[in-house]
Amino acid sequence: MINWLELLGSRTTAVMIEMGKVVMFLIQTLRWCTSRPFYFKNLLKQMEQIGVNSVPVVLTTAISTGMVLALQSYTGFKRFGAESLIGTVVSLSMTRELGPVLTGLMVAGRAGASMAAELGTMRVTEQIDALYTLATNPMKYLVVPRFLASTIMMFFLTALGMYVGIAGGYFVGVKVLGTNPVTYINQSINNTEVTDIWYGLIKSLVFGAVVGLIGCYKGFNTEGGAEGVGKATTGAVVVSCMLILILDYFLSALLW
Repeated sequence: MINWLELLGSRTTAVMIEMGKVVMFLIQTLRWCTSRPFYFKNLLKQMEQIGVNSVPVVLTTAISTGMVLALQSYTGFKRFGAESLIGTVVSLSMTRELGPVLTGLMVAGRAGASMAAELGTMRVTEQIDALYTLATNPMKYLVVPRFLASTIMMFFLTALGMYVGIAGGYFVGVKVLGTNPVTYINQSINNTEVTDIWYGLIKSLVFGAVVGLIGCYKGFNTEGGAEGVGKATTGAVVVSCMLILILDYFLSALLW
């Protein structure tokens, strides 16, 4: 019994210490975001790597999700003669939940892992330590551009995912299943408010900050050579995805 209590206590202590380190890392990152010098070239480069290069993954995920939503909704609503509500289900689902959440998960799997691996490799090969000898702050030069790029580009990727997902649902609902296009569009517009879209985009900003923060934190604190880089990369993806799903509930309860 005592061994189990000791194990539980040690694990709890380790988790709390790790959470404290992450919070301190976030505070330092936010502090350096507002101080000079500003590395705009690094920011633009990371916006391309995190945002532009993630477009194919986001588009594929969003259109597939919208099409499946329309197909499954039609199958269920047809039993009650409510096929006209397909547009509402697809629109609300993509704007409120699936758009920001799925985009966040896809970017975490792609860009979050990339950030952790890149910074982890720089850490174990002492490239980060070399920046100090060049009078360059690694947090300012490496972490801040990735954090800002992840937060900014997640907003636009989510907006794109919402649009493409709704378009995919329209294609299946109208062109494949034969739903009245006017009814589909009217139901989507009448039952989707502007706040639904904006709240979904607010979620995307939070999720983008989470992906950037965790990816940079795991990579920046890598230890143990090549094995440590692998663990940091895996940990960045797992922790980011878990936080996105957990925060999604609290944001949904707070915003709606």
